[in-house]
Amino acid sequence: MNTIFVQELRVETRIGVYAWEQHLTQPLLIDLELALPSARAFTTDDFADALDYAAVVKRIQAFAADHPHKLLERFAEALADLLRAEFGSPWVRVRVAKVAPVAGVKRLGVVIERGERK
Repeated sequence: MNTIFVQELRVETRIGVYAWEQHLTQPLLIDLELALPSARAFTTDDFADALDYAAVVKRIQAFAADHPHKLLERFAEALADLLRAEFGSPWVRVRVAKVAPVAGVKRLGVVIERGERK
């Protein structure tokens, strides 16, 4: 299986179950690993055969800016669904973390994997 990865993508979003969290943006760090839908780019060296990393990042930023989810779990699930549907990835690993959400904690979050590893 061939993958691309994005590490420590920082986005600002409104997320959380408490009322105050719905009114203030807070940072999330997102790490992704996406299985490539094709291995052609490895032999053709043609951008048309590759997954556009910049397009992936831009789409994640747009998603984070406007989503209806309160829980990190649901945010991660919806992001995994989006990546698989829009970029044709057969497998994804999504890690989403809140930054300094609780005194003494640097990050906390969830990690999910969806799809088939080949």
